[in-house]
Amino acid sequence: MRSRYSGRPDGGLVKTALVYTRDEHGIDPDRIDHDASKVVRRLQSHGHESYVVGGAVRDLLLGHRPKDFDIATEATPNQIRKLFRNSRVIGRRFRLVHILFRDKIIEVSTFRSSESQGFKNVFGTIEEDVQRRDFSANALYLNPLDLSVVDFVGGVKDLRARKLRSVIPVERIFCEDPVRMLRMLKYTATCNLKPVGALRRRIRRDRALLGETPASRLTEELFKILSGGYSREIIAAIVRYRLMRYFLPEVQACLDARGDYRARLLRRLAALDTQVAENPSRAIMLSHLSCDYLLQYSTVAAFQKIPFREAYYALKAFLAPTTPPNAEVERAIELVFENKGKLVRDEAGTEPLRSRRRRPRRRRRRPASESPPTENRTSRESE
Repeated sequence: MRSRYSGRPDGGLVKTALVYTRDEHGIDPDRIDHDASKVVRRLQSHGHESYVVGGAVRDLLLGHRPKDFDIATEATPNQIRKLFRNSRVIGRRFRLVHILFRDKIIEVSTFRSSESQGFKNVFGTIEEDVQRRDFSANALYLNPLDLSVVDFVGGVKDLRARKLRSVIPVERIFCEDPVRMLRMLKYTATCNLKPVGALRRRIRRDRALLGETPASRLTEELFKILSGGYSREIIAAIVRYRLMRYFLPEVQACLDARGDYRARLLRRLAALDTQVAENPSRAIMLSHLSCDYLLQYSTVAAFQKIPFREAYYALKAFLAPTTPPNAEVERAIELVFENKGKLVRDEAGTEPLRSRRRRPRRRRRRPASESPPTENRTSRESE
């Protein structure tokens, strides 16, 4: 095992990280995405320190095959953009670069400064960047070219002990981003990591902050939970930590009012988890989440013929404050009520709830010498 040293203001050196070799960490190189390695290679060849970071390194160390590969580098977004023609800069508060490949997007971020509170666009060094990572398991840096893992915060040791520990001070970690509470429980279920006592106590103090999170971020997290193959365990943990009333309040209302609802919900989610290899659609995910509510407990449950509009609004209220696209909500309703009764739509047509926008009428191009008919010109002038 090697060590990494950084310079001190007085000119001396201080040990800042442990560097694990391939033989010491045991990562299978065949599980490292080839395109991610290419991105790191190009950045490094232009003198920019660069690594695979975050969940991909965590999953590789646990013997899993990561779904996504993110990269952190000292190069600025403009420098990255110049090196990759197949890229785009995104974000306002903290700019990131998406490098586009045929079947994937690799996200590249610039090392964040210690002054970068929340998502402010302040760049820094790798030593500063690591202090902006949420948990030690996600604060590891893999160089895919020599297969070394740089560990500033004891993340490798924590993973081996199956421990989830925060890097950001515990009194700030959830205040800065309440969604980290959901992610903490997701790592508990998917990686078999046990949060340390300080995190468990803090989540109970800060859980109400989740109710102030933008709907778009909650929606994104909901689909991540439902699509990962561990939705039953994650939802059970969310209920156990009493976060559901801030995440999906109507689900909590059903849990409070119906003694058998929890068991029914978890059975549906367990069935969904078995389909993860088939890559189920978002509508299928929503149908599993809402099936028992719509069939047993909603206002339309007792109807022999299901009024589509009422079912739609009942499901939208059930999913609030998350905001899945209307088309996916409608399809979920159809999946739930298949063979359970005929959906009755309104007189406007087969898709009454989706907004209908008239396509602008294309005007026939005329030669420059041809003037439009007099009546058309008159009608435009009258408008």
